[in-house]
Amino acid sequence: MTQISSTGPAADGRGMTSADDERKPWLTALEARFAQVEPNLSASRQGLLRNILDHAEETYFLSSRALAKRYDLDPTTIVRTVQALGYKRYSEFAADLRSHFVARITPYAVMKSAVRDKRSVANHVEHTLEIDVQNLNALRSQLDVRQVVEIAKRIDRARRIMVVGIDFAASLSYLLAYGLVSIGYDAEAPAGSAGNLRQKILLLGPRDLLIAISFGRCLQDTVDSVIRAHDNGVPTVGFTDSDKSPIARFSDASWITSIASPSFHGSYVGVVSAINALLVACSQLHPQRSLAVLRRKEQEFRSRWYTPTPARSGKMTLGNEE
Repeated sequence: MTQISSTGPAADGRGMTSADDERKPWLTALEARFAQVEPNLSASRQGLLRNILDHAEETYFLSSRALAKRYDLDPTTIVRTVQALGYKRYSEFAADLRSHFVARITPYAVMKSAVRDKRSVANHVEHTLEIDVQNLNALRSQLDVRQVVEIAKRIDRARRIMVVGIDFAASLSYLLAYGLVSIGYDAEAPAGSAGNLRQKILLLGPRDLLIAISFGRCLQDTVDSVIRAHDNGVPTVGFTDSDKSPIARFSDASWITSIASPSFHGSYVGVVSAINALLVACSQLHPQRSLAVLRRKEQEFRSRWYTPTPARSGKMTLGNEE
């Protein structure tokens, strides 16, 4: 699903995140149910549920009978354990287990799930492209363009824009920051150590904007950046894949875009397309200014473009011959 949410972070009534909220572990719906009833469960049921949750990549797709067989139990034991969590039907539990799997997913879990499918290499490639297309179709069919324009206006109001993305999301943060700089915005995607990132966050103020990009469980440093920025009164926008992710929870506004994929690193096709849409919106808020910046850049950096050198034979060569 693709949506833009402006519900903001877990709030204390004034739009602020309390210290208690920050320290709370982020729980999936299934983890929250388990935590609530755990004191009333027998040791055997506690152990069973921990096993199911800890190995969600191996259990989220199983029927109640298949799950019982996996743990060498009677199917009625599975059903009663599910009911002890407050579910009326196993299908409701299975839906939350799948959501738990997606939220707690890791590259290893994705790869393990893909290997279990027993597809050929060619089929894996085709399947990946099919999911990419689905993610793009979801972006196109569910996007509210007016909300994209609203985020663009937030960027336009900001004195400085800092885009935080780590690991695979680093390329996404660089793409967005570089694109914004190209049309005249003071934007940066900090690189280097976690310490460097923290220092950069401390320089931001209420007139600036932090954009955070992270998915699934979300990376600790990225989430911490949002929380620190929020504590300093810095407006925040998040790119993530669930309205229950930590980035969505703590950001003032969040753009929810699916990265579902059988690939171990996720599919960023939809996210890149969303970034492209946002850059277009930003460039068109002040088109003459954008043109002026691009024109100046083109005039000053003409030498950056490849220019073929005529060869002695009259043919074109790549670079100079010796």
